[in-house]
Amino acid sequence: MPKGYWIVHVTITDPDNYPTYMKKAGAVITGMGGVYIARGGQNEVVEGSLKNRHVIIEFESYEAAMKCYRSPEYQEALKLREAFAESDVVIVEGNPDL
Repeated sequence: MPKGYWIVHVTITDPDNYPTYMKKAGAVITGMGGVYIARGGQNEVVEGSLKNRHVIIEFESYEAAMKCYRSPEYQEALKLREAFAESDVVIVEGNPDL
C-alpha cells in the first residue's frame, strides 16, 4: 500500500505564538502515526516562489494522512495555524513503484 504525505508550505505571521500550534499539532500528528520527514530547516527555493517554511509528514497510507487531517483533534489545532501563519497544504499518495 502506498504511503501518504502531507506537504506543507508555511509563512509564519506570529512567531511568538506559532510554537503553540506546533506543540498541539505535533502531538496529534505523531499520535496518529505521522512521521516528520522535514520540519523547517535550511531550504532554498530554486524555482518559482514558495512560503519560507516547509514540512513533510509521512503516514502509512493516503487514507491515514487524510484521516489525521480531517480528525477533530487536528481541526482544532488547524485553527491555531490559521491564526499564526499562512499555509498551503497538499496531501499526496506516494508511488509504491519508486
